[in-house]
Amino acid sequence: MKTNIVIIDDHQLFREGVKRILDFEPTFKVVAEGDDGAQAVTLVEQHKPDVVIMDINMPHLNGVEATKQLIETYPDTKVIILSIHDDESYVTHALKTGANGYLLKEMDADSLVEAVKVVADGGSYLHPKVTHNLVKEYRRLAVPSGYGAPANPLAVMEIRRPLHILTRRECEVLQLLADGKSNRGIGDDLYISEKTVKNHVSNILQKMNVNDRTQAVVVAIKNGWVEVK
Repeated sequence: MKTNIVIIDDHQLFREGVKRILDFEPTFKVVAEGDDGAQAVTLVEQHKPDVVIMDINMPHLNGVEATKQLIETYPDTKVIILSIHDDESYVTHALKTGANGYLLKEMDADSLVEAVKVVADGGSYLHPKVTHNLVKEYRRLAVPSGYGAPANPLAVMEIRRPLHILTRRECEVLQLLADGKSNRGIGDDLYISEKTVKNHVSNILQKMNVNDRTQAVVVAIKNGWVEVK
């Protein structure tokens, strides 16, 4: 079965580039394109896509507001936000509005394809750099303020690798996920192929009983399984 996709972006050259990448994937089909958030609801109504890829900065109606309207009208719509902003406030706002994914426009082709597959399957996907920034913000919020306050629990927490459920190699991959590494970056660090990395990530998600890599990182942080840098 094909994954039907609608692309909404006001920059034609960028939109065409995204479409070209997606067209190389045999299981994807771009069914419509638009250049404004106001078109999103109309195109979704017409084409009933599985995934909408939406730019965050557009005239008339931005991507976040368009996502909000889409979710209110079509609650099962899956939206991936495209953005140049890696600040956690943008990410949090987009996710609270109902987006299932958040990609930076500096993404590579593999990240785009992976994000569409994960979101189409019901998961969520954040650009690795965004995940890393959220982890840093989580750590910052955990630091108590005021003179004489106790030490940051994340800073002094003993790291206990989850060897009871993961292999040593999977623990290494999990740490690199928390560091904000992409699959390609993990492969480069561990001298293994991207395909092998994808297999490790899939095994980690299954063993940790989570839907996506972001959830895996959050669970790992809470349990003290990874170092927060």
